[in-house]
Amino acid sequence: MPSTILVGGFFGDEGKGKIIAYLAKHDEPVVVARGGVGPNAGHTVVVKGKEYALRMVPSGFVYKSARLLIGAGVLVDPGVFKREVSSFGIKGRVGVDRRCGIIEEEHIAEDKGDAHLKGKIGSTGSGCGPANAARVFRKSRQAKDVKALAEFLCDVPQEINEALDRGSGVLVEGTQGFGISLVYGTYPFVTSKDTTASQMAADVGIGPTRVDDVIVVFKSFPTRVGEGPFETQMEEEKAAELHIEEYGTVTRRKRRIGEWDAKMAAYSAMINGATMVALSGVDRLDASCRGAKEYEELSKEVKDFVAKVEHDTRVPVKLISTGPELSEIVDLRGFK
Repeated sequence: MPSTILVGGFFGDEGKGKIIAYLAKHDEPVVVARGGVGPNAGHTVVVKGKEYALRMVPSGFVYKSARLLIGAGVLVDPGVFKREVSSFGIKGRVGVDRRCGIIEEEHIAEDKGDAHLKGKIGSTGSGCGPANAARVFRKSRQAKDVKALAEFLCDVPQEINEALDRGSGVLVEGTQGFGISLVYGTYPFVTSKDTTASQMAADVGIGPTRVDDVIVVFKSFPTRVGEGPFETQMEEEKAAELHIEEYGTVTRRKRRIGEWDAKMAAYSAMINGATMVALSGVDRLDASCRGAKEYEELSKEVKDFVAKVEHDTRVPVKLISTGPELSEIVDLRGFK
C-alpha cells in the first residue's frame, strides 16, 4: 500500500469506518491520517463484537502499530479528542497538526442555537460550521494555542511525506460524503467544507502527484441524516419491509433510506477520481451473503448488483462489505 485516500460517495454513513479499519488491519500502513471537517462526522467500527464510535480519532486505530494523525484541515474539539484518546488507549501514537482549528464552547452554542443551522440545515450541533466561519475570518485559535493539546502537536504533512519517501504505506480517512460537500453537494443542505478526495489530500498535506489510490465507498441502499434533497428516498414502509432502520453515529437521528442512485454514483466517482469502489450493505440485498469472505459465496443477485455498480461508475468494485464486523468483507484487490 502506498498512499490511499478513502471517501464517501453518497451522503455519508456509507460504512467508511469499517473499510478504513479493515484496510488498516490488513494492509498495515505506517500512518493513518484523518481529514475532513471535524467531530460532526462519526465513524463506527465493530471488532469481535465490540462497537467503537469515533468522532475525532482515525478508525485505523485498530491497527496498533499505526501512527495516527489528524490533519491541519480538520477542526478539533479538545474535549472530544482527549476522551477518545483515553477511551481507546492510544496516547503516545496519536498526533494533531499544530495548525488545526479549534472548536470553542461558543461555536457549539451558536451551532445549537442558530435556527438556520439547527432547524433548516439540520446541523449536528457540534460547532463545526461556526468554527470554520471563525477560521475564515481569522478569529480562530489553532491547536498550538491550546495547552491541553501540547503533548500531541506535530507537523502532519512532514510526517506523511517522509513516510512516503521511505516507501511506507499511508492511509487517509475521509469523512462524511460527496452529497454534503460544501462545493459539490446539495447546497445549502451541506457541511461546512468540501468532502472530496482532493480536499482530504489537502487536509493532510499530500500533493496530488503523491496520491496512488482513491477508494470511494458506496452503500447498496444510500442513507441521509437530516434535511436536504434525496432523489431516491423510499417510503418508510418500504424500508421497514426491507428491515432497514439506521441511526446516525453522532446525532442518533434516524437515517432516511434510498434506492441505489446510479447518476449520483457516477458523478461522485468522476469528481473524486476513484480508482476503486468499496461497496457496503450487500447483506441488505440478500441476507444469505451475510458474513461472506469469498466472491464465490455471494449470490447471483449480489454479483449482478456489483456488476451494475461497476457499469454505473466505470470503476472496479474491489471491496465488498457483507456485514458490520471487521472480518465480514470480500477483498478482490488481488484479482483482475
